[in-house]
Amino acid sequence: MIKLPLYDELPINPKYPPRTAWGVWGEDDNLGTLNNLTEERVAKASQTCVRKGVCFSLNWNLESPNPPLFNRSKINHQIRDRTGEGKRFDDVYHDFNTQTSSQWDGLRHVCHNDSSIFYNNVPVSDITPGPDASDRLGIHHMARRGIAGRAVLLDYGRWAEKQGKKIDPLTRYEYTVDELEQVAKEQGVIFEHGDILLVRTGWMSTYMKKGDKLPELMDLSKPECIGIKACEETYRWIWNNHFSAVASDAVAFEAYPVLDWRYSCHSQFLGAFGCPIGEMFYLEELAEDSARDGRYEYLFTSAPLNKYQGVATPPNAICLK
Repeated sequence: MIKLPLYDELPINPKYPPRTAWGVWGEDDNLGTLNNLTEERVAKASQTCVRKGVCFSLNWNLESPNPPLFNRSKINHQIRDRTGEGKRFDDVYHDFNTQTSSQWDGLRHVCHNDSSIFYNNVPVSDITPGPDASDRLGIHHMARRGIAGRAVLLDYGRWAEKQGKKIDPLTRYEYTVDELEQVAKEQGVIFEHGDILLVRTGWMSTYMKKGDKLPELMDLSKPECIGIKACEETYRWIWNNHFSAVASDAVAFEAYPVLDWRYSCHSQFLGAFGCPIGEMFYLEELAEDSARDGRYEYLFTSAPLNKYQGVATPPNAICLK
């Protein structure tokens, strides 16, 4: 296992932009922080995290949220009678946007904003259709590798409620890494190299109670939501903990709308670190079970769609306890 530099030691080569992890896993790398999920770490998670044999799906309905946010298309499900006699069927998804519901933002989703280059020095010409297009950073790299390892849940929503914080997750609200450290301490969570970080904010549970009123509350093309604060302290904390990926139940992992894309978590995590971002993960049942038994570590698996040159994917994720 390679020894990773600290955040303040990035980049490893002065030819790269400041605070980027380009080249850390080689100049041809397409996986970014998923490289932290070594065979040894996956084996350890499989041996230590599964005790009850209970499985929790982290995948929200493909039809949710409804209507979709960010002007994304609504899935249209067609069931086809293959014989006309009602004996054999298949189905087709029309207007299927991989980022309408639960999703991984892949490394093609957002570039390193200051340089306008994608993770690991990949130019936009490799991403967009055309004569110079390549398979660099396509979601198929994640899919063909598969994602498995130890995940930890920080239930910020429950913790904040206990602290008496009056937070509406459907509005722009920033939580900090200092608060997440407090949540981890209260839950007894000790981070390990390669963890997949899951954060429950309470966005999804709030949406399920009053999401039908969302069109009255905000512009659905620019939705507001609770999320982590985009700042140097956050970037340093995420990198130095060597998380393999991060995800939350909110429509964005960072507080949204983004105030400045040059200093956004999307730019830093995806473009600089190569760290996949999970959004709208269904964490309600997992969080309830963990609140009962006090265990917040799991064996996590995810099978991204094996779409060549894809940008994003539903996570097809589960946690086992």
